Parts: sequence; structure tokens; C-alpha cells
Amino acid sequence: MQLTAPATSHTGKRDPDGMAVASFILGLLGLLVLNVFLGPVAIVLAAVALWRGTSRPARAYLGLGLGVADLLVLAAFMQADNTISWSF
Repeated sequence: MQLTAPATSHTGKRDPDGMAVASFILGLLGLLVLNVFLGPVAIVLAAVALWRGTSRPARAYLGLGLGVADLLVLAAFMQADNTISWSF
């Protein structure tokens, strides 16, 4: 008996859509924790999703905006605390 993976058709649209959703989630999460890492990741994922032609461009643009907001929040708190990290 031979085990094989089921045949599926891959249209290529799932990857950019997943990247758009991931950029949105990571950008949103980055506003609370680890914004120095999650902000740039959200920006890169959103840019790649837009470049690959996602069917969810609004979600990718939101992820891009939230990634930039992550870095702006980090910069604001770094300016206020004179440190590279911040806490509540």
C-alpha cells in the first residue's frame, strides 16, 4: 500500500492572501508587543502580498499601515524613555 498526497490544484492566490492577513495580524499584535520585530515583518509581508497581486489589497494596506504605526509607536516611546524598549 502506497501513501500519496491528494492531488490539489494550486492557483497561487492563497499565498498572497495569507500574507496579507498575516501582515494585518502581525501589525496589530505589534502595537502591543515586540514592535521592533513585528513591525518590519508586517511591512515586508504586506509589500510582498501587494506585489504578488493579493485579492485582499485592503487587508495588505492595513498591515502595511499598522507595521509603520508599530515603528512610530516604538520611536515615540524610545524618545520618551530614552531606551530601546518600552512597557505599560
